[in-house]
Amino acid sequence: MITLNELETIAQARLLDAEALITAGRYDGAAYICGYAIELSLKARICKTLKWSGFPSTNNEFQNYQSFKVHNLDVLLHLSGMEDEIKINNPNHMADWSNVSTWNPESRYKTNSLTSELEVTTMLNSVKRLITVL
Repeated sequence: MITLNELETIAQARLLDAEALITAGRYDGAAYICGYAIELSLKARICKTLKWSGFPSTNNEFQNYQSFKVHNLDVLLHLSGMEDEIKINNPNHMADWSNVSTWNPESRYKTNSLTSELEVTTMLNSVKRLITVL
């Protein structure tokens, strides 16, 4: 089990990693890491919503929670209980969500220079704002 505090700490660390990658001109890697930061934040929010002390992290722990064993940000947002807040109640949140929701873990297979500095900076800023809401 990965604790709520660990999820939040790792999400913040991934934001710092993304910033360092942007500084180094490694935009695809930065975008990939931004996606993991929001994924971790969504999993932390799921823990808060369900009053769990942590999120399953091993196959054995996921045995009865297969619907939570996903990387799809839209599914995680739905499970977090924050979907209306992000997608309906606040247009600014929806704009930020649009900047991050297309992420998927398969982006790790992108080659360098497919993501622009502007795209990844926009994504990073959106992730930072969404994390404060989650």
